[in-house]
Amino acid sequence: MPVEPLSRTEIEARLAELPGWTLAGDRLTRAYRLDSHVAAAAMTVHIARVQDELDHHSDLTLGYNTVSLSVHTHSAGGAVTAKDFELARKVEDLASAHGAH
Repeated sequence: MPVEPLSRTEIEARLAELPGWTLAGDRLTRAYRLDSHVAAAAMTVHIARVQDELDHHSDLTLGYNTVSLSVHTHSAGGAVTAKDFELARKVEDLASAHGAH
């Protein structure tokens, strides 16, 4: 089942519900700061599991005490789709449990 790209208006409306997430070019992006490298690594593993469950993967970067994501949908020609927002929402939901801000 093909996934349809979202319009700029739809993207902006959905971003309003996800503070901290932005549109950078053709990708949704977000960076989180955590209290330690171990906390950031644990959050990265948790995100990787969620991505596997959704079968939708972002570019996921672990820094010393940061975790950054950049996501778009390859099967939609690299556009932003509802799948990207589903992943973003799930990451937001787990971020607070890791003490991310």
